[in-house]
Amino acid sequence: MNRKIVFLSAGLLLSLSSFGQKVKYKDLFILLNAKQYEQAEPFLKTYLKDNDDNPNAYLFMGLIYHEKANNTDVLKRATQLGLFIDSAVLYYDKANKGLTEKEVSRNEEYYQAYNRRDLRTGKFGVTVSDIQFDLEKKIQGLKDKKERVTLLNQQYSQAEELYEKTHFIFMGIENVYPGTKELYLRADDKLIQQLKLLVTRFDSTILVFNQYKTTSQLLGKTGYNQVLDLQPITDFKKDGIALLTDFTKDDLKIWDYKKWAQTSLDIIEKDMKELNAKWIALDIEINKLRDQIKKDSVSKREELKQLTAKLNDSELRKYDKNPLPLGIFAMNTAELEYASLLISNKPLRDSASVLVRLASVGSEIKSIQKADSLAGLLIGKNWVEESRNYAGFIASAYGTEGVLESMIKSLKDFSSREVIKKEKEHENKTQALKWLIDASDSIPLFTDVGTQYKFKPLVIVNEDYTTGLALKDPEMKGYFYAVTPSRIPDIKISIPLDKASFSKANLPLTKGIATTDGKKQVYVSVIYSEAKVEDKFPVIISKIYRSDGLAWSLPFKFALIPSEVTFNQTTGEITVKTSAPSGESQLVVIDKNGKQVVQ
Repeated sequence: MNRKIVFLSAGLLLSLSSFGQKVKYKDLFILLNAKQYEQAEPFLKTYLKDNDDNPNAYLFMGLIYHEKANNTDVLKRATQLGLFIDSAVLYYDKANKGLTEKEVSRNEEYYQAYNRRDLRTGKFGVTVSDIQFDLEKKIQGLKDKKERVTLLNQQYSQAEELYEKTHFIFMGIENVYPGTKELYLRADDKLIQQLKLLVTRFDSTILVFNQYKTTSQLLGKTGYNQVLDLQPITDFKKDGIALLTDFTKDDLKIWDYKKWAQTSLDIIEKDMKELNAKWIALDIEINKLRDQIKKDSVSKREELKQLTAKLNDSELRKYDKNPLPLGIFAMNTAELEYASLLISNKPLRDSASVLVRLASVGSEIKSIQKADSLAGLLIGKNWVEESRNYAGFIASAYGTEGVLESMIKSLKDFSSREVIKKEKEHENKTQALKWLIDASDSIPLFTDVGTQYKFKPLVIVNEDYTTGLALKDPEMKGYFYAVTPSRIPDIKISIPLDKASFSKANLPLTKGIATTDGKKQVYVSVIYSEAKVEDKFPVIISKIYRSDGLAWSLPFKFALIPSEVTFNQTTGEITVKTSAPSGESQLVVIDKNGKQVVQ
């Protein structure tokens, strides 16, 4: 501001503070012409109170309000902006109505802003028509601006409101579903409608926002240049909850509710429908197999293997790692596997081999334990949640939740009883493996034999043979039995023992070793006592043929204790290694006829 304007401003203030003095327009014009509107405005208003016939004063008052309108926020102070526009139009209109040729020619210096060259004469000058044209243009521009500002604010408010409604719909979904899994699994018509409405509302938000942007561009410089920055919703329990939004910011971050809703809709209307169809188809397939097994009493183990392979399809676990339908299918399949196994094992249960019968029961136990375990897992599930997650499947396959729970409980009770039954059967067969049955005699195939037993094993070779002492008669005897799968021996030999050398009194000192030819055709039993007789250790060696039974059983006396026996298939000789605690050892050779070979 130059010194003259500063001086004039000070003079005007002094003039206003002095009673009886009026503001002179020619002095005020200096401020107005210098566009010092803020300082000039109060003086101009004072002037116009006393002078209502000065078009130029109205013109500048219009300019003052016009500038205020241009500098007022179109969103935050839209109401005030409208008042400024109305005032500017009012004063422009008054100026326009008061303009005459006489006014312009007499006060031409006040209208120098409109000084133009006349194209016909080439002279500079100010015409009323130029001023009026400009005023009319300004008035129309302000009226248009007011309409656009009104429209802009309507669109702005509508976009903001629509976004908030979109958020409200989203929160209505978020509050109902605990997580993404539940969202997909529990989807119903209501949810589908909500998601579709969410898409529509978001589309409307974007549409109105784009209209707002177009209106904003028509207004020119508004001070705003909002650009939408769509934020992805990865986890709807974390993202999308906070509005995140101040619509006045240029970097306008909003949640991309449409993309999330559309993705969810696609999954629900395609994947979940296909998944439910697969579950229903599998349930039907299982029921068909159950009917065939019951009706025809035939094993369907191969078909069940193929069905189990289908249950391992990763697509079935895409949205739930442990879906209830697969748990039910696994339990039902395990039950049918057990039923099929019982049918397949029927010939094995009639086998003469205790081992075969034991193996069949063992496989049955594993099978029914699997069904029992799977049923237990299902009973332990949170049925309140599961019944909501799989309401559609339960209704289609079982009718009601109660029917399904009753079915699972029944299978659990059955499988638990079967486990107990089969384990008892397995225990009985396991015990049967520990004994050979010879008529009314039971020969133990274990070494921990108490004094209450009539037989004491000295040698047990698993699933091959055993040799030991028979204690049921007053006179102790030896025995040799071949161990068969049926536990009914096909070789049974009674071995006489010398009463003087072998007695029940020396029972703890009676030991044995044995061997075979490796082809289970020839066996050698060696029973000896660690109690010396005539400074020698008494020994009974028996040679046994599978085809002919006992070939011979002869007494010997060895200087050392027998520790190992071998049989030579070529020569038929029996070699007994004897040892002493000192480490000394000797070999005693017996020929095929039972005679000791002199070394």
